[in-house]
Amino acid sequence: MKLQMPKRMEKVKAKLRMTAVQRHIANTLTIVVLVAVAWTGAPRARAGAPSDLPDAAALFFKNLKTLCGHRFEGATEFPDDPNHPLAGKKLTITFESCDDREIRIPLHAGEDKSRTWILTLSGDRLLLKHDHRHPDGTPDKVTMYGGWAVEGDALRQRFPADGETAKLIPEAATNVWTIEMDAARERITYALERDGQPRYKATFSLRPAANTGTAAR
Repeated sequence: MKLQMPKRMEKVKAKLRMTAVQRHIANTLTIVVLVAVAWTGAPRARAGAPSDLPDAAALFFKNLKTLCGHRFEGATEFPDDPNHPLAGKKLTITFESCDDREIRIPLHAGEDKSRTWILTLSGDRLLLKHDHRHPDGTPDKVTMYGGWAVEGDALRQRFPADGETAKLIPEAATNVWTIEMDAARERITYALERDGQPRYKATFSLRPAANTGTAAR
């Protein structure tokens, strides 16, 4: 004779089966949510934007610091305009002083020694400024323009004009400066765009110029 399971017991077992299924679904959903949060929170580089790496500016700064104490020669590549203040002149840059926060690079164009590039590292951000001075050392009326790096990598950084620059030189509000070292560490390029168009470009050989002493570090 086959024993019949009491209906109450059948209900209890059915309830236990439903509880186990619900627990399994809940656990699965929790795992899915955790994976989704981890994925959306992880830093991901956009195509063509290696500066999304948080230390790109610091690595670029570190690479430039290796040039400290050396002077390099170069020339204007663009524009080919005899009226441009830098065109046709012998250019030299000297990585004159470096510390963990600032690199100062005087730019000489022939006998004109009025220009200095200043790169300042602040946390993971990098600021480029152009310091213009008269022969007596007093600041020029137009000086300390530039901007913060917004994209690049360990060998290249781009610096759009900041608000300070736009106020000082309204026509330069769309300026973007680029400083780039080639992968072979043989050349360094300084370039300027305005309104998305090339405005200036100079290239310097990274072979130290002859007959130069070591600059202060």
